Amino acid sequence: MSFELLHSATKYRGKVFEVRSDQIRLPDGSTTEMDIVVHNGAVTLIPLDPPDVLWFVRQYRHAAGQELLELPAGTLEAGEQPETCAAREIREEIGMAAGILEKIGEFFLAPGYSTEYMYAYLATELKPDPLKADANEFLRVEKYPVRHVFRLVETGQIRDSKTLTGLYLLRQYQPNLFE
Repeated sequence: MSFELLHSATKYRGKVFEVRSDQIRLPDGSTTEMDIVVHNGAVTLIPLDPPDVLWFVRQYRHAAGQELLELPAGTLEAGEQPETCAAREIREEIGMAAGILEKIGEFFLAPGYSTEYMYAYLATELKPDPLKADANEFLRVEKYPVRHVFRLVETGQIRDSKTLTGLYLLRQYQPNLFE
């Protein structure tokens, strides 16, 4: 199949993303317009304290209109390496530094309309080393045993896609935690 970009125009530039409108020629020769959210990318962290405790943040998400329980995460600065972002974000969001950051997966967050690409890091050997949180973030840190976390998923108390994906990746990477 062949898709051809005919025209692209930026419609909005914000501090976190921009929106562009693309005109695309489809394989059957017809054309369509697609609005795309252009995003620098992000990281999500799976902070694990031995033997089986995971760290989360609870925060208000305006687009969802409610607080969500999520794995810590953050947006890449322009040109920033994902591991650098992960090391900063874990300190900002849960006040801990990771002695070891292991990338355990990558994924598109919403490829139907966004370029946002996420990198998932398992964070271990945690030690206190807080950084000042972003001014517009009001987070509550919460910790749960791994087995309890999947009850939260099953009962709909965890509904954030990056968190669900991060937990799935953890289960693939360290299946012994789930025995």
